[in-house]
Amino acid sequence: MKTNISRLIITSALAFGPHGANAQGVAGVGPVASVNGVAITQQQVQQAIQQAKLTDTPQARSAIKQQLIARELFRQEAAKDKGLEARPDVQQALREAKANILTQAWLKEHIKPAPVADAQVKERYDTIVASLGEKEYKARVIELADDKAATAALARIKGGEDFSKVAQAVSLAPSKAAGGAIDWVSFKVPAQEGKTQSLPLPLAQAIASLPAGAVSAAPVAWNNRSFLVKVDEVRPTQVPTFDTVKPGIQQALQAQALERATAALVTQLLAKAKITQ
Repeated sequence: MKTNISRLIITSALAFGPHGANAQGVAGVGPVASVNGVAITQQQVQQAIQQAKLTDTPQARSAIKQQLIARELFRQEAAKDKGLEARPDVQQALREAKANILTQAWLKEHIKPAPVADAQVKERYDTIVASLGEKEYKARVIELADDKAATAALARIKGGEDFSKVAQAVSLAPSKAAGGAIDWVSFKVPAQEGKTQSLPLPLAQAIASLPAGAVSAAPVAWNNRSFLVKVDEVRPTQVPTFDTVKPGIQQALQAQALERATAALVTQLLAKAKITQ
C-alpha cells in the first residue's frame, strides 16, 4: 500500500490535448481490421490504449479495436448525410473543434517549461521527508454544513451506526463515496499551520489526539463547516525510498514548471492585448 507521502508527490501534470501520445506501432505493421475498405491500424490501437491509460493486454487491444471499428462505422454513416455538415450547430461545433486543435498546437509550440533537474527532485524529496512525523494516521472524515448537522450525525454514530455508513449518507466531502476515508497522513506533533500535508490544522490536531478506532467526541469546526473525525489506524511512518517516488516527484515538479510557463505566457499576452470587460 502506498503511504500518503507517495500519493502527495504523485500528482497529475497539466496536459494540453493529445500531444503526449506519440505512439509507435507494435509488432506487425499491417492493419488490425478493415471497415468497408478503411484500415484500422496497429498505431491507432496503440495510441488509444495510451490515451486511455490502459495496460497493454490482448483483452485491452481487442476492446479498443472494437471501439475503433464502431467509431469508423459511425464516421462513414455520418459522411453519407450530406445535409448534416450544413446544419448551424454542426458548423459551430466544427469551428470550435478547429479552434481547439489550433490552440493546442500553438500552446505546444510556445509553452516551454524549464527542465527539472535531478537535484531538484532530490531536494523536494528531502523536504517532504523532513516534514514527516514519527507516526502516520489513516483516518475518516465527515464534513457537514453546521454544528447541528454534525451533532445529529455524531448521535447516529454513538448510537451504533458505522462511521463509514454515516459518511456515505450525509458527508459533503469528496471522500463521501469512500466512507470518509482519506489517505495516510504524517506530520510532526504538535501539528503546526502549513505543516500538515495540506490537511486543515484543526483536523490534523483532532486526528493526532485520537487513538486507533476512536471518534472525535465533538464536532471540529473549520472554514464555516463542522467535521467528525475517526482514526482507523496509527503506525510508524513508512517513508518510501527515493527511487520509488522519484518519477512522481519529477512529474509534480514538471507540472509546476508548466504552470509557471503558462502563467508567464498569459501575462505576456495580457500586456499586449486590449481587453474590455
